[in-house]
Amino acid sequence: MTTPDSDGLLADQLLRLTRRVQRIQKRHLEHRDLGITPAQSRLLRTLAHFDSPPRMADLAERLEVVPRAVTTLVDGLEASGKVRRVPDPSNRRVIRIEITDDGRKALQELRGARRGAAHEILAPLTNVEREVLRGLLDTLVDGPTGAHEGHEHAAQGQGHGHGHGHSC
Repeated sequence: MTTPDSDGLLADQLLRLTRRVQRIQKRHLEHRDLGITPAQSRLLRTLAHFDSPPRMADLAERLEVVPRAVTTLVDGLEASGKVRRVPDPSNRRVIRIEITDDGRKALQELRGARRGAAHEILAPLTNVEREVLRGLLDTLVDGPTGAHEGHEHAAQGQGHGHGHGHSC
């Protein structure tokens, strides 16, 4: 049985874990010397999930940030040659964001950094504990109604080094 105090302690543990994950990921990114901030990394990963180049508004919605924040991130990634702005073929007033070849190479490095960080964080856990954690995290991320779907997805993604479709 949980108490309000134990739920508060659990929430604190989750926040500490989140900060630890971010610190370790940042360190792994810095070792690869990509010149990409964690926020730019997230934008690049999100961009890779679109079937065709998205508009800035699409990126902002997916990232759950204001459009101005996306503009700043795209400016930085464009300056380093990782993305480019391209006109929409059906409406030239609309600008879309596309990953360049350098951006795809950076994405591969980012995936390596994330795998390295995940390996470091999960090292103390057995395979069984990792499966339990994966199921618990799916439930927390997707909620009770999406949990069944998330577990199927996790089982399908096991051989790829990541358990959930939101990470890559």
